[in-house]
Amino acid sequence: MDEVLLRSLTPSVLTVLVRRGADFAAAEDAVQDALVEALRVWSACRPRDPKGWLVTVAWRKFLDAARADTARRRREDRVEVEPAPGPAPAVDDTLQLYFLCAHPSLTPASAVALTLRAVGGLTTRQIAQAYLVPEATMAQRISRAKRTVSGVQFEQPGNVATVLRVLYLVFNEGYSGDVDLAAEAIRLTRQLADAIDHPEVAGLLALMLLHHARRAARTAPDGSLVPLAEQDRGLWDTGLIASGVEILQAALARDRLGEYQAQAAVAALHADAPAAEETDWVQIVEWYDELARLTDSPVVLLNRAVAVGEADGPRAGLAALDGLDPSLPRHTAVAAYLHERDGDLATAARLYAEAARKASNLAERDHLTRQAARLNRARL
Repeated sequence: MDEVLLRSLTPSVLTVLVRRGADFAAAEDAVQDALVEALRVWSACRPRDPKGWLVTVAWRKFLDAARADTARRRREDRVEVEPAPGPAPAVDDTLQLYFLCAHPSLTPASAVALTLRAVGGLTTRQIAQAYLVPEATMAQRISRAKRTVSGVQFEQPGNVATVLRVLYLVFNEGYSGDVDLAAEAIRLTRQLADAIDHPEVAGLLALMLLHHARRAARTAPDGSLVPLAEQDRGLWDTGLIASGVEILQAALARDRLGEYQAQAAVAALHADAPAAEETDWVQIVEWYDELARLTDSPVVLLNRAVAVGEADGPRAGLAALDGLDPSLPRHTAVAAYLHERDGDLATAARLYAEAARKASNLAERDHLTRQAARLNRARL
């Protein structure tokens, strides 16, 4: 019923945004994002004024996208599209600003959130998704951080760990395709690696290069997502892979393991496999065990469940998944994949459809919807 109502309201909501000054393409994107949000939250409580709710949310998303696009364009005026190897400039105000925003008067979490919003060009919604918290919670956190530093002299810079966390999140958001900041994050991390002899800086740079090497293969010509196992490995950038592996090996040799080095090791094992079926999943599980020890992150444990499913079979993966919070982003998609691997197509199709409804962006939602449709056709 909600989907029927949403379809009927879409044209009038789109008209309102265009009349307010949004160009048609941007208005369409904002309305689509609002529809996804409505499907996620209306099942619990439909608003009394559905059209007013959609107009408000769509307009907010249009403004967020416009601000992010402006920030991106400013950076594109200053940097190359692809991250160039070699020494970075001796002085860069952007990296200095990252350090200043990571102020000692702020907690690391607040410093990261403030920097992502003020310098990184990310929206409050994107930052909230990265931290797995509601958007309202993140908005309050950023507001408190602004109040905390409003009367502070920015003379004492923050610590390297906080800046690394910011760069990591900026790269991930850029890599997801919502905002093209991946190249800028790599450029700044290269500069930091040239300035600081720190194994985790090197680990983060290696991780970024190894992921960026696969970027050309991540989407099909029609814009749809291509899972790692189905990617054309001939499109991977072997130069970036070689550079990433070399940097990682030098960092690991120092025997000061951190989370970015461990993540880079996982990425290197994927990059080293000539074909998906030749991936060394046993080693990947061992690296996820190290990551879990270092971070105690539920997202790490979710990724570990996938690796266990590949190394020891889908039922072992489902057992590893069983103890995790079902509300974790992509938990349902992982469960769907493991059930499909186990031959339970009916459950997998249902879970893929459920995961599509929860997806945070249109590309992911479309991919999961296609997976559900594929399995439903196979069952006929």
